[in-house]
Amino acid sequence: MSGEDAPAQQQNAVDQKQETKPAEEPKSEPPKTESAPAAAAEAAATPAAATTEKAPEEETFTYRALVLTGYGGYDKVKLQVKKGKPALKAGEVLLRVKACGLNFADLMARQGLYDRLPSPPVTPGMECAGVVEAVGEEVTDRKVGDKVMALSRFGMWQEVAVVPANHTFLIPEGMSFEEAAALPVNYITAYMMLFDFGNLRPNQSVLIHAAAGGVGIAATQLCKTVKDVTVFGTASASKHETITQGGVTHAIDYRTKDYVEEVRKISPKGLDIILDPLGGSDTHKAYNLLKPMGKLITYGAANMLAGQRKNLIAVAKNWYHQFSIHTLSLIQGNKSVCGFHLGYLDGETELIAQVMNTILELHQQGKIKPHIDSTWHLEQVGDAMRKMQERNNVGKVVLTTEPMPEEEKKEEAKKEDKKKEDKKKDDKKKDDGKKEEKKDEKKKEEPKKEEKKEEETKEEAKKEEK
Repeated sequence: MSGEDAPAQQQNAVDQKQETKPAEEPKSEPPKTESAPAAAAEAAATPAAATTEKAPEEETFTYRALVLTGYGGYDKVKLQVKKGKPALKAGEVLLRVKACGLNFADLMARQGLYDRLPSPPVTPGMECAGVVEAVGEEVTDRKVGDKVMALSRFGMWQEVAVVPANHTFLIPEGMSFEEAAALPVNYITAYMMLFDFGNLRPNQSVLIHAAAGGVGIAATQLCKTVKDVTVFGTASASKHETITQGGVTHAIDYRTKDYVEEVRKISPKGLDIILDPLGGSDTHKAYNLLKPMGKLITYGAANMLAGQRKNLIAVAKNWYHQFSIHTLSLIQGNKSVCGFHLGYLDGETELIAQVMNTILELHQQGKIKPHIDSTWHLEQVGDAMRKMQERNNVGKVVLTTEPMPEEEKKEEAKKEDKKKEDKKKDDKKKDDGKKEEKKDEKKKEEPKKEEKKEEETKEEAKKEEK
């Protein structure tokens, strides 16, 4: 969820604290004397001494945070240590974060394709779960020790986070921190698209792209809360069994089949609701797949994400194929097109709270449950992002703030060394291959040179004969 401007100010304040030098050590006091002036001086110095004692105490507060240092590959998100306890404003709470959610928007933000994240250096992350460690003034519905999940525009990928109290929701009894971190963004997005925009009703049909992702699984579960809804879901073949068990009626392998043709075979008239996170040419296909009175809800541009770094060709292609339509066509087609972006619902805290309360009720009834694909330490954020970007996850990818055990760190170091070795070997193979190609070219050129010499010799002989 998009936070107020307050989180951005807090982030800047923390970063400014990092840049300040630690307070100097208090100088040793002179020997005490019985004279009245000295006693007065000592009394006057007491507040200053207290201040100097307090400053180092503030400086000793440290916490780990993932920081986007610049736009680019997975290595641009680095684990850093921040100094200084974040200050609380009225209406805010300080959380000791236990788990954070990884979303597709975070991958786009890393490449500079998500404008809701401030410019680097900045801590990404839109959702987390943890324990309230302190409350600011005017906070009446949260107390120290409360277990909560939280939404913010950014700043959740760290051990300590400050958020407005009305952006937090109590974690139900029996729900883990990992599940709580997996719930807000995906389920609020899926719920509002299906019910607020889509007005999902019994006996309707829905197409869910990336049905094995966090939003895809959330949307599938929510569809099953309505009677006789037919769910079409696109995913690679290896994920079909999982999404079918989760409620997808017709699983389609988008890598080997044309999903438009597959849908038309089963539902010739088209579909009632289509959730489109892809953008570009796929939005055109989605619109043409709608029935009369059908609704297309577009909520992303995943087609722009190709490779670790920003791919200008993919971005340009997506914009070139950007969907646009004349209102007269909408009228004649009896169709609707909606756009959804949770990050831009600034200030809609009451609306979000209503949706979240409904989601938590459905969870308590056992009708929905976050599917955790995998949990990664903050140190492993690069691998976590790679798994999601390469579409290898089934469900939610979660980050835990629990420090990585030393044994695992050693294993990670070995893996990194192996990656470097493999890269060196690959580079050497490429160099050797280029050298071999050059040798082959030279070998091919030598007979040609010989033939040319023979031709020249013959020509000279003919000239001499003449």
